[in-house]
Amino acid sequence: MVNGGPCIADGCVVPVAGYARCVNQAPGDISLSDMATYRTTAVLLSADGVRTPGTAALFTEPANKGGIPPWAGDFRPSADAAGIKSVIGIAYTLELPDGRSGKVVVQSIKRGKGGVTLALLGEDLAPF
Repeated sequence: MVNGGPCIADGCVVPVAGYARCVNQAPGDISLSDMATYRTTAVLLSADGVRTPGTAALFTEPANKGGIPPWAGDFRPSADAAGIKSVIGIAYTLELPDGRSGKVVVQSIKRGKGGVTLALLGEDLAPF
């Protein structure tokens, strides 16, 4: 069921504009390529060459007419990230396992029981 009910086929419900929908179903005016989350292992590469492996959850949003679709996501370092302190506003390269990469800027840092999560904002074209 869409718009509030569970997706029985795969059990995955994604909130979109106040509604819930199944990942494999989209209203006619929203493309799945704009809403799907791309999850993968990745490496965050700093300007000074420090490589931080982790997991990325990335997504795109609809573009303005003729524009590049904006993209963003979260990055969770796989190792203890105690050394990550003042990285907000710093640019990094996010490397995906297939060799593609994209420039990102750290927007915020969340620390909790699950570890550190960096909120990323992509620049230029999405690498996924």
